[in-house]
Amino acid sequence: MKALKRIHGRAIPFGRRNVDTDLIIPAVHLKTIHRAGLGRHAFETVRTEPGNVFGDPAFAGAPILIAGENFGCGSSREHAAWALADMGIEAVIAPSFSDIFSGNAFRNGIATVVLPTRAIDRLLDAAWRHPLTVDLEALTVSSPLGHRFTFEMDSFRREYLMEGHDEIALTLSHEAAIRAYEERIGT
Repeated sequence: MKALKRIHGRAIPFGRRNVDTDLIIPAVHLKTIHRAGLGRHAFETVRTEPGNVFGDPAFAGAPILIAGENFGCGSSREHAAWALADMGIEAVIAPSFSDIFSGNAFRNGIATVVLPTRAIDRLLDAAWRHPLTVDLEALTVSSPLGHRFTFEMDSFRREYLMEGHDEIALTLSHEAAIRAYEERIGT
C-alpha cells in the first residue's frame, strides 16, 4: 500500500449524511473480485443527479472526500472501500463512520478522519475553491483559509497508514518467529 503521511489536494465536498455502501457502490457491481475499475461505478446513482459534485471536473482525481455523519453505513461490503480507492480517495473526512466501513477503509489504505459537524461545514465551504491537507503525522486537517482542525486516530492504524503497511505486512514482520515456530513443531 501507499504510505499516507500527508494527503494534499482537492476535496470532494459531498457532505451527504447516512451514505450507505449501496450508494457508494451499487450491488450490481459486487460480483467481481477485482478492485480495478470499480471507481468508475462509485456513487453511480448520485452521478445521475443534475449538478452533482462527482460530475464536476474540478474534483476529478481528488484524494479527499468530505461527507456527512454515518458514512459507510449498511452492509459490510469491502467493495465500497475498493471503489473509493480506485477513484483515488486516500482520506474520507466525516463526523462519524460505520465501524465496518472504517475497518475496510483502513485495510485498503484509506484514512478515515472524524471531525465535528461544525468543522465539516467549514471544510465543505472551503473545498469548493481551495485544496485541503490531511496530515497524519500532526493529526490535523487544514486549508489555505487558516482552518486547522485536530483529530484523533487509533495509533496502530495511524502508524500502519503512514508506513504503507497492512495486516499482511504486520504478519510478515513476524516471519522469523513464525518460521522458528513451524520448525519447532515440525511443519
